[in-house]
Amino acid sequence: MGYPEELKAHLASGATTICRAWAVTRSDGVVLGFTDHDRAMRFDGIDFMPNTGMTAKALVQSTGLAVDNTEAVGALSSEAIREADIMAGRYDGAEVRVWQVNWADVSQRALRFRGHLGEITRGESAFSAELRGLTEALSGAAGTVYQAGCAAILGDARCGVDLKVPGYFVELAVQEIDAERAFGFAELGSFADRWFEKGRLRVLSGAAVGLVGVVKNDRLREGGARRVELWQQLRAGIATGDLIRLEAGCDRRLETCRIKFSNVLNFRGFPHIPGEDWLSAYPRQAEANDGGSMWR
Repeated sequence: MGYPEELKAHLASGATTICRAWAVTRSDGVVLGFTDHDRAMRFDGIDFMPNTGMTAKALVQSTGLAVDNTEAVGALSSEAIREADIMAGRYDGAEVRVWQVNWADVSQRALRFRGHLGEITRGESAFSAELRGLTEALSGAAGTVYQAGCAAILGDARCGVDLKVPGYFVELAVQEIDAERAFGFAELGSFADRWFEKGRLRVLSGAAVGLVGVVKNDRLREGGARRVELWQQLRAGIATGDLIRLEAGCDRRLETCRIKFSNVLNFRGFPHIPGEDWLSAYPRQAEANDGGSMWR
């Protein structure tokens, strides 16, 4: 995140035309640009708009592995930061990039911060959001967990399953809604009972577009009808007719990986590891005590 030579020369000139610009990439892929300059700017394919009700405090940066942090504050408005989008979770974990820019020549700029939004505090007409630097990830636990179930997430790089393959997903319109958490369908083709359990429901159109829910239950009903229930309700309005995408689920067992996804070579668990009952095993008179392994 160093300064380019042109920007260094401009800063050394003594008469500068410097401002800040920051871009927020939401969880649904929408990118919003802001600046504290009084005119709009554009670079990297992003429009940075002034007077949009958002600003950022001074960056707190340090050497070493300390977490860089700052805070963004702003006003809730229908044009930029909407209360409904915050409540729906569209800004949870959003990526944030902050530049120092020569507004007279936007090619002279330096990236000064890159991280994510942390805790968001919302008031009646304003909000504040913590900005967390990239080094924060280093403060978490890291390493391999030895467990019987698979440690990969279905569809990620470690898993390797392509969820865009026909048979692993279906796209259709919502037909019945119960508290924005359970959805009913007349039929889902030839998908087996519980096929989408532990999978994902993605909203593709309507007010909740871009939101994702995790499937808790997927049950066949009489006449081939289907009921899909989420663990948590979507935090935005969804209506009948909205298009959704259901993706197959995985219970992380070796048998499921082999039979349902034909992906056993990428299984990231340890199915033969002894269970907790083995840890409490002790010799019994009715069993063979020949000095061999107690786990058979």
